[in-house]
Amino acid sequence: MSKKMLKPSTVLYTVPVVMASCGPLEKPNIITLAWAGVVCSDPPMVSVSIRPTRYSYQLVKETGEFVLNLPTVDQLAEVDYCGAKSGRHVDKFAACQFTALAASMVKAPLIAECPIHLECRVTQVLALGTHDLFLARIVALQADEDAVNEEGDIDAAKVKPVGCLNRSYYRLGELVGPWGSLGKRLLPSS
Repeated sequence: MSKKMLKPSTVLYTVPVVMASCGPLEKPNIITLAWAGVVCSDPPMVSVSIRPTRYSYQLVKETGEFVLNLPTVDQLAEVDYCGAKSGRHVDKFAACQFTALAASMVKAPLIAECPIHLECRVTQVLALGTHDLFLARIVALQADEDAVNEEGDIDAAKVKPVGCLNRSYYRLGELVGPWGSLGKRLLPSS
């Protein structure tokens, strides 16, 4: 099997697209991020990478809090806008007709129109180069009632999640099998 050498890059498919809301409820901001991920399950923690030159960087650094709002594929115009425009110059909540809703555990607001919200408190910041990595503990999780299935899990078919690869958006959500079930045929019988 032939392989092609490429220059090292951030191609890790697919990463979630999130809209981080930050700052006080009175003057909040939104930044679209594709560099976010789960880093620990107990305690539940996430990481986000933000360039120090971004307006939201200082808001997160000063407050030590943010909310990861998980958008749907139907919100891609707003997602893209919030990633392309700076909060220094525009009120993204107003421009996108989003509602800033008070969170339960942090001062940063939720984006009411998104179906899933992870309220986060920063525990550590690591300077890495072009971006700083914010490690944060998830202190509250809220979801639209219709986004949760009978088992109490988020239903991807209902929330229509969005991913990013090579600076492009992708629709996610097709179930191909439950975790831990697909590799059974490869495991030795006991």
